[in-house]
This record gives sequence, C-alpha cells and structure tokens, in this order.
Amino acid sequence: MQTTFVTGATGLLGNNLVRLLLARGVTVRALARSRAKAEAQFGQIPGLEIIEGDMQDVAGFAPALAGCDVVFHTAAYFRESYGGGKHWAMLKRINVDATAELIAAAHAAGVRRFIHTSSIAVVNGPRGELIDESMKRGPRDADDYYRSKMQSDAVVQAFLRDHPEMFAAFVMPGWMHGRGDLGPTAAGQFTLDYLKSALPGIPPGTFAFVDACDVAFALVAAAEKGRRGEHYLAAGHHIAMPDLVKIYAEVTGTPAPKRQMPVAVLWPIAVLQEVVAFITRRPALLSLATVRTMRAEAERRRSRRSMRIIPCSTALISSARYGWDQFHG
Repeated sequence: MQTTFVTGATGLLGNNLVRLLLARGVTVRALARSRAKAEAQFGQIPGLEIIEGDMQDVAGFAPALAGCDVVFHTAAYFRESYGGGKHWAMLKRINVDATAELIAAAHAAGVRRFIHTSSIAVVNGPRGELIDESMKRGPRDADDYYRSKMQSDAVVQAFLRDHPEMFAAFVMPGWMHGRGDLGPTAAGQFTLDYLKSALPGIPPGTFAFVDACDVAFALVAAAEKGRRGEHYLAAGHHIAMPDLVKIYAEVTGTPAPKRQMPVAVLWPIAVLQEVVAFITRRPALLSLATVRTMRAEAERRRSRRSMRIIPCSTALISSARYGWDQFHG
C-alpha cells in the first residue's frame, strides 16, 4: 500500500485514518470539502495531498483516484441527520448513491481495493445478547440513518457481485470518540457537555465504545488482511453509561451527575433534543435512534479472529483527556 485515497478526511474517523497512514509512510490523497478546514485539521504534513471536493460530485474529484492502491471510504451524511427534521433525501444522495458512484469511479480509475466504513447500526440482536457481524438488522427496525447505511452496504455488495476482480471489505464502528472531532459529533458534544456539567443526569443503557484510532487500525487491517465481502465489527469497549461517566470524572476532575435517568424519561428528552438540534444546528446529545440502540452489545469475533484487532485499553481515558484538552483550548 503506497498511495491511498481517503474520503471524509477531516471527520472524526477520517482524520485518525489519515494520520495513521501517514505515520506508516503511505501517501494520502485526502478528500475534503474545504481546503481551509483540512489545513486547520492537519497543518502541513509531508505525504498528504488535499483534494478539494464533495461526495455530491464524485465525478469532480474522480481523476484523483487514478494511481491509488486503496480507497478508504469514511465520508457519510451522519452528524447533520441527527439535527432534527427530515434528512432522507441527503442521506440517500450521499450515503447510498454517492457510494455507488465512488466505487464505480475507483474501479474505472484502476483501483481494485475498496474499504467501506459501514456501521454497527446495520447489525442487531435480541436484547441482552451479544451481537456479531452476522446478525443483520431488519429494515423495520431502522431509522433513516441506519437504513441509509444498510443500503450503502448493499450497493457495494452488488458491485462486488458484478465485478469479481474488485476487492471490498466492510468495517462497522461502534460509538466513536477521539482526536480531531471538529464537528463535533454527538460523542464529542457529549464530552464537552459533560465538562460543562450540562448533562441532566446519567442515562441507562450500554454502548459499544471505541476510540476512532482503533477503527482506523481496523480499516487498515481490513485492507491488508481482510476477506473479500466480509464485515468486521470495530466495536471497542462495551461499557455502561454510569461506568463511562465515572472514568470521565476520574480523568478530568469534573464530578459526574448523580441523578440516574430511567428509560421512560429518555423518550421525551430525545424528542426535545431533536427539536433543539433542529433550531440550533448542533447535534442532538440524545436522539431517538440513540435511545433505541442503548442496549446493543457487540462482540468482535470475526475481526479478532481474522485480523487480530485488539482495541487499546486506554481508549476511554484518552478520549476523556482529549475532550478535556479541547474544552480548555
């Protein structure tokens, strides 16, 4: 792997992937909608070529795909979709249609390896049971974002069926936190709100917590060791919310909320959060989709077995420390 193309390069996952590839001596062509934002994210790093472009216009940046060994597709319409209101048109345009256009453009440019960032949202299982890569979510149990990710996986799989010479693999991240969350994502907003003591209480449920740097490692491992057409969970640490805020308190010195919030209370709060998000254009700290998935547990059997991915044990601590650094400038 000598030259790679990374979509969504300035995002939470994308920036961590770009840094990992550059640290390994790989040349990176980084797609960004704004050159200024990319330069603010990365500065002047040797081996990095910023490609200004937008997933709504794949043809506009397609010439930059030529000469690349691997395309890492991390871009998605995600954060905006949890800002309240209806977003299906954009979800389909960017997450589904543009993904189909991208893999076709990569193939036409001579690229034969495509690593697609899927989501833990595409899998599901009975409450209280571990989920793995084989347990697909049904379309009736999906919000619009989940549905768009399921459909984006489907268009890549369809391309593989029609083009046996093409390699693609799928990495399904859990709830990502980490470095370079300029958006911020809902996860980054959670950290900042915690540090501001703005959380109304501790919600119940559990999350498949993962550091974005670990997901970046999983993407590279999928490119180097993955199997064609396989899905790999990069779900990281499974942690209950009370344990998460306890770690945040220990690392940052900011006291954790004492009030425990029952599930029944979360539904109206999520509705209110989405209304506020729609007005302020900030990500909803608690969305209806998040409430639905709070009890999902994930097991990374396939990724551990075939790629030997072991998430770093310090992910939670590093995330809290990074949030602390952001909060204090």
